[in-house]
Amino acid sequence: MSLELLAPAGNLKKLKLAIRFGADAVYLGGKDFSLRTFADNFTEKELEEGIAYAHVRGKRVYVAVNIFARNADFPAIERYLKFLEEAGADGVLISDLGVFRLARRVAPTLPIHISTQANTLNAEAAAMWQELGARRVVLGRELSLKEIGEIHRALPGLELEAFVHGAMCISYSGRCYLSDYLEGRSSNRGACAQPCRDAYEVRRVKGGEVLSLEEDGKGVYLLNSKDLNMARHLRELAAAGVCSFKIEGRMKSESYLATTVNSYRRILDMGWSESLGEELESITHRQYTTAYAFGQNADTVSSDGSQVAGTCDFIAIVQGFRNGRAEVEMRGRFREGDVLEVLSPDENFGKRVTVSDLRSADGELCPDAKLVQAKYSFRCPLLLQEGDILRRRNVHEMMLQPAPFAKIKAGKKSFEIRLNDEKRRAVKVGDVIEFTETESGEKLRVRVGSLQTFTTYGELCRALPLEQCGYEAGEKASPHDMDAYYPPEKQKEYGFLAIGIKLI
Repeated sequence: MSLELLAPAGNLKKLKLAIRFGADAVYLGGKDFSLRTFADNFTEKELEEGIAYAHVRGKRVYVAVNIFARNADFPAIERYLKFLEEAGADGVLISDLGVFRLARRVAPTLPIHISTQANTLNAEAAAMWQELGARRVVLGRELSLKEIGEIHRALPGLELEAFVHGAMCISYSGRCYLSDYLEGRSSNRGACAQPCRDAYEVRRVKGGEVLSLEEDGKGVYLLNSKDLNMARHLRELAAAGVCSFKIEGRMKSESYLATTVNSYRRILDMGWSESLGEELESITHRQYTTAYAFGQNADTVSSDGSQVAGTCDFIAIVQGFRNGRAEVEMRGRFREGDVLEVLSPDENFGKRVTVSDLRSADGELCPDAKLVQAKYSFRCPLLLQEGDILRRRNVHEMMLQPAPFAKIKAGKKSFEIRLNDEKRRAVKVGDVIEFTETESGEKLRVRVGSLQTFTTYGELCRALPLEQCGYEAGEKASPHDMDAYYPPEKQKEYGFLAIGIKLI
C-alpha cells in the first residue's frame, strides 16, 4: 500500500478535523474495550457516522479493541466485533490472542491489526500473527530502524505500522501495573492514571544514614518518558518498510491534532524542512526524542518533569465565515487588535489576521473575548474555513548587538531589557525569545524561565550578580552609563526586566 498518515480521533469532531488536515486514516475507540477509557470515544451511532464520513472522502477508520480481556468480556466483545464488521470498519486493533481468535470466527471479513500492546519486536512474532490472519502489525516503539528493516525483509507482505509522534510509556508498549498498583486503575484496560509522570522521592538507608536522591524541590522524575518525534526521519522509516505513520494523542486538543497532522502531512508530501519541524514546537510537549530508532538510547526520560510550553497559544477554532466575518469559538482569551495566525490545510496556512470589529454572538461590540468556548465574530480579509485554527505566537523577536548576543550564545543565563514598548511588556514565563544579531543576522532562541521587574537599571544592578547584568567578573557595574542615556526619571516611566533564560 502507499504511505499512510494515521491520526488519533478522540471523538467525532476530532475525526473530521484530522481528515480535513490531511490524515489518510484515523484510529479510535468505542465506549468499551479500548485503552483510552477517558477519551470521549464513540457511541455506535457516532461510529457509523464517522465511518461513513471517512469513506465518502476516501479515508479509512480503524477501531481499537485492544484491552487484555477477561472471560466476562467476551459476550459483549463478540457482539461488538459483529457490529464493526457490519458498519464497515477498515480494521480492528487487537492485542489479546483470545479476542483475535474470536474476531476471526465471528467477523471473518474484518481486517485485523495487531496493537502495539502485543509487543511485537521480532520477525518470528510478526510471522506468527501473519500466519494467523493479521493484515498489519503495529510495531513496538522499542525497535530500531535496522530491526524494522529486518522484519520487513522477512515478511514483505505484512503491513508495518509505527508511531512517529507523541507521548510514550516508560514500560514495554504500555504493559504496566504501576497505575493498577498505586491508583487501582488498570492501564491494560484503558484506565491508566499515568503515575509515571509524577515526581518521586528516592531514599537510600545505609549504615543508619538516609541519603535522598533529588533533582529539584519536587523530587525526581524517574519514569517520565520524553515525547517521540520522528518528523525528520520519515524517509528512513519508509525505507525500512513502515507503511503507516501513526500519531499518538486520542486525548489531546484540537490544536495538537491539527498541528501534528498538518505538519506530518506536509513533510510526507514535500519533504522535511526546518519550518515544518518548527511547527511541532508550537504545541505543548515534553522534550523530544527519537527513542530507539537509531539503536540503544539512554536519554529517553524527561528528568525535569516539565512540559515545554508551545510557541503558540490556541485562541479559537473557526466555525463559519459569512459576509466577510470569521465566526469562531473561543479557546484562549483575545482582544480587539490582536494579531492571530491561521493554522489551515489550505493556502491560508501561516497567514496572519488582525482582530477587527470584534463582536459577541448577539452582535454586540466586545473588545475583549474572555468567555471560554463562547462564540464571537470579527472582520477578516481571509476566506477562512470551518475547522481552521487561530493561534497567537508567543515568540518575541529582539535584535541584539554582537557582544551580548555572543554571551547568550555561550551560555549566559539571563539578560535585561527596557520595558519601553507593549511587546516587551507582554513577555511571560514560558515564552520563546528569538534574538537576531545585528551585524551577522544570526539567530538563536531561548525560553523564558523567570522574570524580575525593576524600576531603574541601577536598582537592577544592585539586586543581581554583576555577571548577570552583563559585566565580567570583577568589573565594576556602572548604572550611571545607563543614566547618561536615560535619566532615572525617564527610566521610571517604563522600568527594567531581568529575564532568566535557557537556550533551546
